[in-house]
Amino acid sequence: MIYYDHLPLDEDIMKALRELSINYVFQPIFLPDGKTVYAWEALMRPLDMTVTDLIAEYSKTDKLHVLEVATFFGAMQAFFLRGYEQKVAINSFPCDCMKPEEADAFLDYFGEDIRGRMIIESLEYPSFSPEHWKEKNRSVRYMDNMLAADDFGTGINDLELIEFMSPHIVKLDRELISGIDHIREKQENVEKLVLLFHAKNILVVAEGIEEKEEFDYLIGIGVDLFQGYYLARPA
Repeated sequence: MIYYDHLPLDEDIMKALRELSINYVFQPIFLPDGKTVYAWEALMRPLDMTVTDLIAEYSKTDKLHVLEVATFFGAMQAFFLRGYEQKVAINSFPCDCMKPEEADAFLDYFGEDIRGRMIIESLEYPSFSPEHWKEKNRSVRYMDNMLAADDFGTGINDLELIEFMSPHIVKLDRELISGIDHIREKQENVEKLVLLFHAKNILVVAEGIEEKEEFDYLIGIGVDLFQGYYLARPA
């Protein structure tokens, strides 16, 4: 389990973090060979409820900021404890970001080890804050890290928002991927998206791949990175 007692944060946020009982699992994101890991996505796993229930509870009590801070510090601790050498992808609420003093503490705590190693994935819910995104964008690029739009095709992450966000990576939701090897409408849609994003120098990740046929088709149309149960489950 992740512990937060030793972190250089103020007492209010520390008190809130101590109430959390969570672990992190990691799911690989692969290059087109399906074997070489490009990055590991950190996924929060509460010990006493589902992650969906935890987010709902903290949304209700206006405490999403606690989960934002917990995810950054906790996921990075777990990542380094596992000794991974690739990048780490960390989920982030699009309506929140760490305060300047928390971001400074994060950089002081992990230091140069995080430079060029992080992918910050902006989730598809609950709402988008341009101000928080700009701050997140500034701090991420300062450390030569990357920004990603998660679950494109569901929730708030659409083409208009992508234009504003200008991320390095767009992750296509399972909704767009499921059955793509035999559903012509999905093929036409995803092929257009791949061309559009590549024209903007954005890497495309296909999420939720569960069948070999889906994987093979997506390789054929030039998708850059791949994630899903067909290749590897979170562990």
